[in-house]
Amino acid sequence: MNPAEIDALVTQAQAGQQTAAPRDATAPAFTEFAAGVPAATGEAPLAMLLDLTLPVSIELGRSRMTVQEILRLGRGSVIQLDRLAGEPIDIYVGDRRFAEGEVVVLGEHFGVRVTRILNTHPVTA
Repeated sequence: MNPAEIDALVTQAQAGQQTAAPRDATAPAFTEFAAGVPAATGEAPLAMLLDLTLPVSIELGRSRMTVQEILRLGRGSVIQLDRLAGEPIDIYVGDRRFAEGEVVVLGEHFGVRVTRILNTHPVTA
């Protein structure tokens, strides 16, 4: 791509128009960030993060077992967890504990009602 084609793509991207695929499929096409995105500071607008997909995990409890105990497990076996019935369960987003909740039944499925969002970052003055 020549500089004129790159300038045309940047202008189209800033105007919000659909850009066509580059003619040379082997050469990557790079465009500048639109105005308003501070590239030097490394900050990005929140809107850029809204489409990210993160894994959400629900932890009911934990248990430690030997390999021998695990091999004895079969259909109908019960594993005792370290939580009491009625205690809040942990909700993880990525690898970070994000919230607490309680198990609910939705028709034939289990669900989780969020009861508390955790503040993981202390407020600094």
